[in-house]
Amino acid sequence: MKELSTSHTNYNIVFFDGECNLCQGTVQFLIKIDKKNVLKFASLQSNLGQELLRNIEMPTHDLKSLIFKANGKTYLKSTAVLRVFKEVGGLWFLIYLLIVFPKFLRDWVYDIVSKNRYKWFGKKEECWIPTKELMDRFIN
Repeated sequence: MKELSTSHTNYNIVFFDGECNLCQGTVQFLIKIDKKNVLKFASLQSNLGQELLRNIEMPTHDLKSLIFKANGKTYLKSTAVLRVFKEVGGLWFLIYLLIVFPKFLRDWVYDIVSKNRYKWFGKKEECWIPTKELMDRFIN
């Protein structure tokens, strides 16, 4: 797996589907609880997101997984979600304890939500644009 070619490798980056209402809501929630500002965000549709998908050999149109890039490692699906909460810290770390469940079981639940997210939560025609105050949390 190749490393991202930009200087963004020092950040903990949450890659998300920028057209998915559930994903956008999750990002907004993470911004709210990330009091230490340890997370940065990039949509999978962005140039950086597309580069990451190519580097981990996933189709660039495959936007079914939240991806978390931290400390030189790439996490997918349920492991990515749990690692994000571990990184946020505080009491949110307790969510990370769900890592004890087998990955196949966690990812099975994740895949059900992912497959139905547009039907259940809707889809935007274009990516969410953060406010000016939040722009420093996003990588284009």
